[in-house]
Amino acid sequence: QVQLVESGGGLVQPGGSLRLSCAASGGILSRNTVGWYRQAPGKQRELVASISFGGSTYYANSVKGRFTISRDNAKNTVYLQMNSLRPEDTAVYDCNRPDLFWSWGQGTQVTVSS
Repeated sequence: QVQLVESGGGLVQPGGSLRLSCAASGGILSRNTVGWYRQAPGKQRELVASISFGGSTYYANSVKGRFTISRDNAKNTVYLQMNSLRPEDTAVYDCNRPDLFWSWGQGTQVTVSS
């Protein structure tokens, strides 16, 4: 059973930055494509970024140029650096494997507000 642990969320003003972390035991993240998802109140969960086993990245148009996904295989962690945050980025952020979901973690709340 894979246990995903997301952290790093918080309250930030528009234009600010946050770095989210996604960790899991057993080195499993380093062997899989991992994506960051978000779900805002009343909206469907959406994929915002992903990074493949080989390091290829994908970004949703809404975050392109502002968010950067990366991975540290030695630490079994995938990061999401979020810059130039906007109120519409407010959501619960989760990580998971895009092609075959593991059990979802608890997520981390990101609130962008002045």
